[in-house]
Amino acid sequence: MMKESVVRLAGVHPVTCPSTVEISGSSASESIECATLLTCAPAASWPVPSVHFFWLHLSIPGVQNTMASASGQILTWLSTQMMRQSWGGRATVRTYYTYSHEPFHPLKRAPAWKTAEEAVSVVKSGDVVFVHGAAATPLKLVEALTQHGKTQQLRDVSICHIHTEGPALYARQDCQGIFRSNSFFIGSNCREAVNDGRGDFVPIFLSEIPLLFHRNIINIDVALVQVSPPDKHGFCSLGTSVDCARAAVQNAKHIIGQMNPCMPRTFGDGLIHKSHFDAMVDGIESLPEHEPKERSDVENEIGRLIAEELVENGATLQMGIGNIPDAVLASLKGHKDLGIHSEMFSDGVVELVEDGCITNTHKTYHPGKIVGSFIVGTRRLFDFVDNNPFVVMCDVSFVNNIPIIAQNPKVTAINSCIEVDLTGQVVSDSIGTRMYSGVGGQVDFIRGAAVSRDGLGKPILAMSSVTTKGESKIVPFLRQGAGVVTTRAHIHYLVTEYGIAYLFGKNLRQRAYELIKISHPDHREALEKAAFERLNCMPSPHLCCN
Repeated sequence: MMKESVVRLAGVHPVTCPSTVEISGSSASESIECATLLTCAPAASWPVPSVHFFWLHLSIPGVQNTMASASGQILTWLSTQMMRQSWGGRATVRTYYTYSHEPFHPLKRAPAWKTAEEAVSVVKSGDVVFVHGAAATPLKLVEALTQHGKTQQLRDVSICHIHTEGPALYARQDCQGIFRSNSFFIGSNCREAVNDGRGDFVPIFLSEIPLLFHRNIINIDVALVQVSPPDKHGFCSLGTSVDCARAAVQNAKHIIGQMNPCMPRTFGDGLIHKSHFDAMVDGIESLPEHEPKERSDVENEIGRLIAEELVENGATLQMGIGNIPDAVLASLKGHKDLGIHSEMFSDGVVELVEDGCITNTHKTYHPGKIVGSFIVGTRRLFDFVDNNPFVVMCDVSFVNNIPIIAQNPKVTAINSCIEVDLTGQVVSDSIGTRMYSGVGGQVDFIRGAAVSRDGLGKPILAMSSVTTKGESKIVPFLRQGAGVVTTRAHIHYLVTEYGIAYLFGKNLRQRAYELIKISHPDHREALEKAAFERLNCMPSPHLCCN
């Protein structure tokens, strides 16, 4: 008769398998025919393309119950082959019945409890290590990893992450050559390393970071994440930061969890059963907090303009990071039936919920619930999301998916920027050649709002009219080396403290006119002259002009 079993190889190299493997001790002429079924298939075929699957066809004439012994011998053979291919001692063979890449699926295994130092000792030279981001940064594990790299004299360990909290010890000068930071979004703790050439930056839409892992573009050897304690069913939560962390744990060969009772338990995609961890570390400590910064009168005026002139009742909001999005939230207390579908949110949302402004009533996806991917704020915010079914934390590939965003009503995306030229090109990730942040979710939501199904979406960008040095942020030409995040074809609304410029459908001459109107008065004359020199005609609001 014919029986089948599946072997999961948690490695990156295919095993050369002979067509027939003889099994010793068989009473019949038994053999196992082994054929490679799949190697690095696209994500559409299998969820984890970095994993190789083999079908074991057991053709055993006249024998009914030799599956276990036969499978055991072929697993032993495969293990030997894996070790011969130098998989660093971390490769394992698990049967179909004991392993699934899906974090929701409980396995028949338990993590090993270790100290942080013991847990990170698995990291070796040349490894790729994923570090959980934002408020979920596992600081205890990061510190132990840095010390391990120094004491063991490791080389060329790549640390990949979105923005992280804490000192980012691996990005300091004394770790050059040992670790190299690879940021998908640059935090303040890695900015110096990136601009000094000791760290790297990957320009990428926030929605597409999970694809780097799913498509095997970045192969994660070890994932360091911070989670809540398991519930009665054994499920931990990625808590404040699901974003790309779920994709990381789905694809990592080795998963280490820092279990922290201070991590809020959140609903949504961030649950991971404890059996998926290879090692767990007791890591109780307060989560990093971001106290709201004092806002300037300029920022408050921008917030007021957006709230009063552009945000409608029943709108679905997305807010980026910074004082201007916070100023908008503070100005929305007279609104009703607002919804939240945003890659991140902060403390300002809590007040609007308590005031009854946010109900999520009219949303298409997850109606009645706030949808986010990560949060940045204070303990008040962490306590608000803890075990709260009103909040759903989802994979960023869902939250920032443009067709999904566009289904919600009156999508209003509010993001900050650094510089805009007279044609509408928007710089958001750099100041000249100096890298500052990243692409993030700005374009995902700008586009989602622009193509919203109801035609009522509003893609909004905002900035103060001048820098702290008094230089105009609306410029004739972008600074040398500045990176365009939002193109001149993507921009719709730009808001400064002097007003709102609507640029969609306007030609370059009309755009220059609208942008000069909301620039600082001290710079308008110079900008008008520069516009004439660039366009060879005067800026004008009219479609036709003689």
